[in-house]
Amino acid sequence: MRRISRGAVLTVVLALLAGVAGGWLGSGRFLPKPHAQSLHEMVHHELKLSPDQDRRLEALEQDFAVRRRAREAELRAANAQLAAAIQARHEYGPEVEAAVERFHAAMGALQLETVQHVLAMRKVLTPEQAAKFDRRVSEALTNETP
Repeated sequence: MRRISRGAVLTVVLALLAGVAGGWLGSGRFLPKPHAQSLHEMVHHELKLSPDQDRRLEALEQDFAVRRRAREAELRAANAQLAAAIQARHEYGPEVEAAVERFHAAMGALQLETVQHVLAMRKVLTPEQAAKFDRRVSEALTNETP
């Protein structure tokens, strides 16, 4: 009979440990939590809006959707400018810096528009609805979920 070498045993043990670790990791222990309900979904499904509130919020959402699409188009244009600047220079220079600054400005403008929209939505709500809304906004901004 042949003797099993220490290296072969070590290889089998390491392969077994790697398989167990892979199975454990793959079981979902490190997967992100399921998608939380969006603020929009929460407002329309949990706050029991009146028909007037629904109508007013719908108008706000339609207006914001137009502004958001414009800001997102500016973000895409800034990204394209950044890609072109990096491709042309392959170093951090004035063109890359300008593109980064353009992107940051567009991102900041989108964030400002979003915050203004959220606060405009809040004005439509009753005090009780606003309290629930505020908790949801706080959770979204701090990545905390109940």
